[in-house]
Amino acid sequence: MTLADTAAIPPGDTLTGGPSLPQERRLVTALPGPRSQELLDRKAAAVAAGVGHTVPIHAVAAGGGVVVDADGNSLIDLGSGIAVTTVGNAHPRVAAAIAAQAAQLTHTCFMVSPYDSYVEVAEALNRLTPGDHEKKSALFNSGAEAVENAIKIARKHTGRQAVVAFDHAYHGRTNLTMGLTAKAMPYKSGFGPFASEIYRAPMSYPFRDGLSGAEAAAKAISVMEKQIGADNLAAVIIEPIQGEGGFIVPADGFLPALVDWCREHGVVFIADEVQSGFARTGAMFASELFGIVPDLVTTAKGIAGGMPLAAVTGRAEIMDASHTGGLGGTYGGNPVACAAALAAIESFENDGLLERAREVGGILRARLESLQKDDPRIGDVRGHGAMMAAEFVDPETKAPDAALTAAVAKAAIAEGVIVLTCGTYGNVIRFLPPLSIPDHLLNEGLDVIAAALAAH
Repeated sequence: MTLADTAAIPPGDTLTGGPSLPQERRLVTALPGPRSQELLDRKAAAVAAGVGHTVPIHAVAAGGGVVVDADGNSLIDLGSGIAVTTVGNAHPRVAAAIAAQAAQLTHTCFMVSPYDSYVEVAEALNRLTPGDHEKKSALFNSGAEAVENAIKIARKHTGRQAVVAFDHAYHGRTNLTMGLTAKAMPYKSGFGPFASEIYRAPMSYPFRDGLSGAEAAAKAISVMEKQIGADNLAAVIIEPIQGEGGFIVPADGFLPALVDWCREHGVVFIADEVQSGFARTGAMFASELFGIVPDLVTTAKGIAGGMPLAAVTGRAEIMDASHTGGLGGTYGGNPVACAAALAAIESFENDGLLERAREVGGILRARLESLQKDDPRIGDVRGHGAMMAAEFVDPETKAPDAALTAAVAKAAIAEGVIVLTCGTYGNVIRFLPPLSIPDHLLNEGLDVIAAALAAH
């Protein structure tokens, strides 16, 4: 980004959660515009081909509910950088905290010279995550790194090695987390062999399995007991609402039954709240929606308003299982990222964002269900809060329709609306707007998607 790209960007606005950008969809060129195309050509020449992109623009500013590109196009943001900028992009409180911390110190390595902000983030996580038991936290850089460390902690605590993940799961791109992730393309194909002692159990998927929560849990528990054995199992890890797998919301009773079984057998229950955490679902953590208290919780994405930070938080006796030096990392709990997290958490707690997430969810659900009534190709509408999805299918067979999903998403992006697809079958459009998005932009974005669907 050059000075010319940023010269017209005004300072922050606390109402929109970022630069005072006009909250409008504005296309002054076809996408990509000439400046974005020039920069995308440079990307192709300089960046490894495996690092793809969804939207053919080169972003230079974002805030409220828009992302602005190098050509002056203003796109409605229904993705939040994959659920990261939940408080809003370049949120003034977060940006000010980052600037102040960067002026003081940017790094000492917490394992060398500790500092307050790491401890304050840990204290906040210990307070905010589900359950009133004694907790401790450790900070890392990414969701995958948090998951890896949660597995390490569970294995050390139990003295066992086996780990169960679920159908449609996504837990990251490192070797261990690729093993936990269910979907081959693009996350696993060609990158093996993967870590050992990882097993998979069936997920509750009400739209497709037709099972109650109790029935689905009994099926999963049977797999764990018969194919692995409780005495061999260190941990069960699950996203309370699955993310990349298709925003699958398990049937009522499924998660509590798994938690009860884990408690009975001394298995560590890990809730991966990387995508579903921090007000995204209208609760601070999605686990709360299902009445469960995990042993360990992994967080990242929305935790720090766009800065790289992740955490494992859990029962103190489990978190303390590791020997000194067994957990950590050079950048884990970087002071600038911690300052951003503290500012973001302040916003989550004091700016009505839980209520705002529920309002956004109400708008999304009403519009999507209205579309569904007139178009049976929308097989299912599901989610909570500002984590909502529509699954596209053949109306007769319920077979996944990935081609329609891709076409609708591509058409919406071409019209200036950033949307993301997901799902094991590639047939789900997920909605993850920043909570700073104004209602008129959210509704306009949905209008564009409705038109794209009608045109296909």
